[in-house]
Amino acid sequence: MAEARRVVIVGGGPAGLTGAYALMKARVPSVVLEKEAQVGGHARTVEHGGFLFDIGGHRFFTKIPEVRQIWQEVLDDRFLRVRRLSRILYRGRFFHYPLKPLEALWRMGLFESAWVALSYVRKKLFPMNEDGTLESWMSNRFGRRLFLMFFKTYTEKVWGRKCTEIRSDWAAQRIKSLTLGGAVRNALVPGRDRPRSLIEEFDYPARGPGMLWEAMAGRLRAGGQDVLTGRDVVRVRRDGGRVRAIVARHGGKEEEHTGTDFMASMPLQELVLALDPPAPPEVQEHARALQYRDFITVAVMIRRADVFPDNWIYVHTPDVNVARVQNYRNWSAAMVPDPAQTCLGMEYFCNEGDGLWSLPDPSLEELARREVAALGFARADEIIGTAVVRQRKAYPVYDWEYKEHLAALRAYLEGIENLQMIGRNGLHKYNNQDHAMLTALLAARNILGEKLDVWAVNTEDEYHEITTT
Repeated sequence: MAEARRVVIVGGGPAGLTGAYALMKARVPSVVLEKEAQVGGHARTVEHGGFLFDIGGHRFFTKIPEVRQIWQEVLDDRFLRVRRLSRILYRGRFFHYPLKPLEALWRMGLFESAWVALSYVRKKLFPMNEDGTLESWMSNRFGRRLFLMFFKTYTEKVWGRKCTEIRSDWAAQRIKSLTLGGAVRNALVPGRDRPRSLIEEFDYPARGPGMLWEAMAGRLRAGGQDVLTGRDVVRVRRDGGRVRAIVARHGGKEEEHTGTDFMASMPLQELVLALDPPAPPEVQEHARALQYRDFITVAVMIRRADVFPDNWIYVHTPDVNVARVQNYRNWSAAMVPDPAQTCLGMEYFCNEGDGLWSLPDPSLEELARREVAALGFARADEIIGTAVVRQRKAYPVYDWEYKEHLAALRAYLEGIENLQMIGRNGLHKYNNQDHAMLTALLAARNILGEKLDVWAVNTEDEYHEITTT
């Protein structure tokens, strides 16, 4: 019976909170354990000196009715309708993304445009051998020249590895329905059914995505569900094929949370290595082999209202470290305390422990200040403040061996009958928040008696975009 159950949920991001919300509606008690001091996970909103900033830029758009209903229940009319504007910065020139063909031809010039067109036609007539790499996949869909101009530099900056070392699975999941020819048709033919990556409007909470997750946590607490922050999971205790309890560290002490059922959106690698008794050595090796990409946002506050009109810009300039720049004021005016000010999010992709990640905050802030000025966004004397936020394991990496490791870990965890992995990191799948929420909804329904495959979410749906989080 529902009354006899108690569910322990590891992770207070979109997946974990959604799982708890669904269980609350079914009158099943739960406790959410969040490692950070605030809920929201990758979709939290950070505040600094009255400025609000998002960790990556989170659009609210979904084709999943259950997810849309939850958003509306929790925030009602506190969503803004935002008109999308995003551009690529390439060699000092801006190009709209999605593609505006006439503009692109004009800005590239006759010679470059002809080269791009011929390259595209050549790849249609004589495609590269699809060897499973991102480079061959993208070259065949966009042409070699456009790949080199608009995708290679940015993608390698984001992932820290060559496009020949990244599996095409990532692109096939993120932009499988997008090609150069399709982008041109969508730009020129009004009323066409656009791929998800080309949406022109989206919803956004007035005070950032964290507004939704804080509100959901408030509803859970009001409904008698525990949402505990500052809980760092150190052990997953089990008896044979069942988890018995989660041990979390809080305030220098360990506390045990027992339950009948368990969901976890913490990184799959970390959960497997926290099992007690330990998983077999070969399973632990598969877990350690999973790769992640980490992420730093340096918020730069500027004493000027209008810096650029975009929501975000993709920086394809190899001379700077920044890969993407958010303009939070253009997502919502409420993200800045003064309408005469702007806050930019300078986004740096790195690996935990590498040179960029290890820079002290003052050095990162100075780097961001220099690059804001170098890109022409603001003068040094207009910058009035900075703040640094590091996000560990922001993106699961689809390297050459990840499928083998993931299959072995899934097979092993399926032998633990009362544990379900959910969310981006729990499933080691590069999904967005609506599909992370869907995995939790399915997991909750499984606890209530259904038998649904959580791992299948976001393997067939048209989805995403090449460069969004």
